[in-house]
Amino acid sequence: MNKLHLYFLASALAFVGISCSSDDDNPAPAPEGDESAANYVITATPVALEGVADYILTTEDLSEGSISLVGNGVEQDGTYRYYITNQNKFFSLLYGQGNPGAVTTYQLGASGVLNKLSDFQAETVQSFTNVDDEVLMTKISRNSESPYADWFRLDANTSQFVGEGQINTSELAPGTEQAFFTWMTQVGDKIYAPFMSVKACCNDAFGTEYPDQAWIAVYNYPEMELEKIIEDDRTSFIGRYFVNGLGVDEKGDTYAFSSSIAASNSTLTSTKPSAVTRIKAGETEFDQSYFFNLEEASGDYYVTNQFYMQNGKFLLFMEANADRGSYSTGKKLAIVDVYDQSLNWVTGTPDEDAIATISVNNYVSPEDQTIYVGITTENGSYIYNINANDASATKGIEVEGGTITAISRLEPVTE
Repeated sequence: MNKLHLYFLASALAFVGISCSSDDDNPAPAPEGDESAANYVITATPVALEGVADYILTTEDLSEGSISLVGNGVEQDGTYRYYITNQNKFFSLLYGQGNPGAVTTYQLGASGVLNKLSDFQAETVQSFTNVDDEVLMTKISRNSESPYADWFRLDANTSQFVGEGQINTSELAPGTEQAFFTWMTQVGDKIYAPFMSVKACCNDAFGTEYPDQAWIAVYNYPEMELEKIIEDDRTSFIGRYFVNGLGVDEKGDTYAFSSSIAASNSTLTSTKPSAVTRIKAGETEFDQSYFFNLEEASGDYYVTNQFYMQNGKFLLFMEANADRGSYSTGKKLAIVDVYDQSLNWVTGTPDEDAIATISVNNYVSPEDQTIYVGITTENGSYIYNINANDASATKGIEVEGGTITAISRLEPVTE
């Protein structure tokens, strides 16, 4: 029996036991007040315990008040969890560190209770992204003896796998290196897959001899057949390990963010600045007329993560160049407008030196220019509401006893 058949079987077995709200599913209790309005989902790790999984909480308001992990929420299995929302379902993916991991699907009931719909085993993946009503998941090898990336299509409506395939990553990268996808993003009817070129051997698995080059592999969908590779030598690679480096605006233009953190033998070697480049809608080449140098605009900071909001505005996590590293999480926040190439530091958040952790799964409101980000300091863990128009942040709800890891939103479903 091949892998896809095993996944179908796992999905089918998982759906046999679906229940709207049973005690076994440990539903998250609805908050006080208007239960049907409890449509925000927050995940948080208990601060008093080590090696434990996130709890999933629900609330009707992110702007004020508090919610506690004590006596609330759904406790998950497994320590490392990552999240994505599609078709009004909340998917929790366990990172199994090389081993298979659980994929758990939740939906919000009309009473404000978070119900578990399915729970099945799948490959641990390093990339997962929404493509219409599917989630495209990719398991990527960093072994030179097995240079392949396995991809899987998960139907978000049924929580079942509907396709799979394999990519030979040694055929994408230059020389004897192989590609390691930093993420995959839907652009129109294509999949854009930026990648690092890595040695994948020699005790330098993520090292490269090509630190000053950016690549994007372009695939059709759902077949995932390679159409072309587009390149640019004005930046280093796009995105980072497990970090999306592409954002698509309302016009269909794609903006590519480079941290400039390519390395060899643990030494940073890229000579290019952290910057933004562009691919215009309908094109499959970098726009050579566009280049946004983030280091110049910020006064010697580089980007570690980006979140598209609206009208050309992105929220960036940024870190001082003096502290540049391959896996650093920037804790100084900025709003950039990629149209006029302006940058404004966010006001109203804790000082970057005071921030212990900052959430990387954040909710962007489609109704206004607001993104909700979880920030934890020694004084507690709060969701900050950040406005793109004036780059201001307002402290919102406190999550007592937890470190916020993700924020999302679901619409209640009539039971």
